[in-house]
Amino acid sequence: MPHAGWALQKGVYDKLSADAVVTERLGGAHIYDDVPRKPEFPYLTFGQSTLFDWSTGTEEGGEHVLTLHVWSRGGGKRETFEIMDAVTASLSGQSLALAGHHLVSLRLEFAEARRDPDRLTYHGILRFRAVTEPIS
Repeated sequence: MPHAGWALQKGVYDKLSADAVVTERLGGAHIYDDVPRKPEFPYLTFGQSTLFDWSTGTEEGGEHVLTLHVWSRGGGKRETFEIMDAVTASLSGQSLALAGHHLVSLRLEFAEARRDPDRLTYHGILRFRAVTEPIS
């Protein structure tokens, strides 16, 4: 069975890359775990992911904190916010297919948009909380 964190990331990737609004806002399926050397802006990357044991006395489970980063050079925060909104709408409360696991819940916990020190790039941060259970 795949690691629960990897199964969640793959499920999120599959959902976002199949979402017409998200890919339109990104100008294609510019969603990366490992960013190419010279990526085309805007794009989205997977950031830090954390898994906590969420098991009970009778059931196994995991609580995940998954961070996504939006990178934009659209001349202001507007493009960043539009991408963040599309990603949030695509993922929040949705059911995702996870290999070997069941997604119990997925919701946005934190969002931030800011200008990077290079003064050209806007950086959006989305942090989601998910709960998964292994499929027996």
